[in-house]
Amino acid sequence: MTIMIGLVVVFGCLLGGFAAMGGHLDVLVQPWEYFIIGGVAIGTFIVANPMATIKDTGKAIIEAFKNKVPKGDAYLDIIGLLFLIMQEMRSKTRAEMEAHIDDPESSAIFSGYPSILKDAEMLNFIADYVRLIILGNARPHEIEALMEEEIHTISRDKLKPYQAVQAVADGLPAIGIVAAVLGVIKAMGSLDKPPEYLGAMIGAALVGTFAGILMSYGLAGPIATSIKVVREKQNRRYVVVKQTLIAFMNGATPHLAVEYGRKTVSSKDRPTLEMVEEQMLNAPIPMAAE
Repeated sequence: MTIMIGLVVVFGCLLGGFAAMGGHLDVLVQPWEYFIIGGVAIGTFIVANPMATIKDTGKAIIEAFKNKVPKGDAYLDIIGLLFLIMQEMRSKTRAEMEAHIDDPESSAIFSGYPSILKDAEMLNFIADYVRLIILGNARPHEIEALMEEEIHTISRDKLKPYQAVQAVADGLPAIGIVAAVLGVIKAMGSLDKPPEYLGAMIGAALVGTFAGILMSYGLAGPIATSIKVVREKQNRRYVVVKQTLIAFMNGATPHLAVEYGRKTVSSKDRPTLEMVEEQMLNAPIPMAAE
């Protein structure tokens, strides 16, 4: 929603200001200039990126427009699930815990958190490190280093759409100049025409430079930044898992360990301590133990 509001402000002020100072809006209607700029930008984007990144970029743009970032409930689900798992690890055998980890869909622990079950990446992340913990062979600092490396890899992959869109934004001014040069070349071939006709052609050519700069700094660049913000907030969930499990491995109780994880959440999105305590009190521990 904020992206749409911003774009309305950008184009409203741009076109309104141009019209207010006596400009004719019809001069800006140069479809072939926009076609050249847009086509070249899309083509270079396809050349520069593998198909997986192209598909993920489409997904990332939709997420940015919807501002699809984790809210308080998403963090509460992660904290609640980790609390249950840590409680069970303190009282259950390795074989009993492996049954939950190997088949999360049938687990009494995981079944209470359908949002995590639907998120395959987060589910695998939690399951993998809980499995390492119950094996009992790795030390906390070793698992922490491994988690940090994986989080870095996840972040790098998730930010590829941002880098791809930003690369297009960086190139759009130059692409606009290319479109303008083509327009000038066309105008040079009509030097025998009347001045008013020639002036209109040169004006149309200059629209290419205008459009390239506008599309770069007023459209593609801001969208790239929005993608980065959304993806970085999504990746924060993995840090919550890491801090919680490492605190537990270092001897913290489940109640204290989840507080380590909660503190890594931005203050604007962080669940309150009362909300976390209510989540832990309502955790179906007896059901999970059956």
